[in-house]
Amino acid sequence: ALNKKQSGSILLFVGAPGTGKTSICQSIAKALNREYVRISLGGVRDEAEIRGHRRTYVGAMPGRLANGLKQAGVKNPLMLLDEIDKVSSDYKGDTASALLEVLDSEQNCRFRDHYVELPLFIATANDLHAIPRPLLDRMEIIEVSSYTANEKFHIAKEHLIPKQLKRNGLKKEQLTITKSALEDLIELYTKEAGVRQLERRIGEICRKAARKTLEEHVETVRVTGKNLE
Repeated sequence: ALNKKQSGSILLFVGAPGTGKTSICQSIAKALNREYVRISLGGVRDEAEIRGHRRTYVGAMPGRLANGLKQAGVKNPLMLLDEIDKVSSDYKGDTASALLEVLDSEQNCRFRDHYVELPLFIATANDLHAIPRPLLDRMEIIEVSSYTANEKFHIAKEHLIPKQLKRNGLKKEQLTITKSALEDLIELYTKEAGVRQLERRIGEICRKAARKTLEEHVETVRVTGKNLE
């Protein structure tokens, strides 16, 4: 707010899969009232994917970042570079080095493929060791820790269960998962930092409840610690 010429920050969220790194980025975009663009870098190994192709080639295309700007329709969106630790290099060039130019605020105003005004970049990664050191130096690292059992309980209760009920065509009153069942589900059936496996398990319960509702014409299915298995 104080410095209008301030270059956009480049943040890097590092954490285990399913810990909500991408969700945080969506929330930041919403809070800043900016358009949100997600660019997946998993398995990208051609430098031209970042920089764009030379126009002399047949079928030349702009890079993913230029396409992202085009997709956003604005000149300063929030760009999420997903899975930045999964980029690889081959004989077609070093993708990580091409990203250096994109993520260096001293250089990227002159980046060949696109820039009009600086977007805000946020990158996500699972493993810091897979990111080349020069690239890591351009970013501010924020570690996203794994969830505690209590956090998982509240995430499941407030978000995952309503989401899975809707996905499986069930009404709230048709399926009840008790506190003890949910705690057992977290403790005994999921061993993970995030909540993806937990969501899959809740989905399994919902599908079985939906089947019971249709085949046995039961009005409500109650899942407790005793019948969870």
